[in-house]
Amino acid sequence: MSFQAYLDNIEDRTGLTPREFIALAGERGFDDPAVKATPIIEWLKQDYGLGRGHAMALVHVIKKGAKIDAKHVGTSGSHRDESDVLWLDGKHNRPPA
Repeated sequence: MSFQAYLDNIEDRTGLTPREFIALAGERGFDDPAVKATPIIEWLKQDYGLGRGHAMALVHVIKKGAKIDAKHVGTSGSHRDESDVLWLDGKHNRPPA
């Protein structure tokens, strides 16, 4: 599953866009660089029922933003993404490729 597909799946399951999760995480202080992944993962599991893989995708965008490693961009593997920049404003608002 691509990184973007993880984020799209989270939106389907929770009704929240990645950008909305970033804002919620900021309200809880999870955007502080000193905060580790574990408390964020626990919050996402408890409040939204997300598993570790989906939670880690959100941890990345909360801590590092939309930019991802380009190693899978344009590949044919299962983790391929179309771009090294993730769309965070909702899959229904994403411009056509």
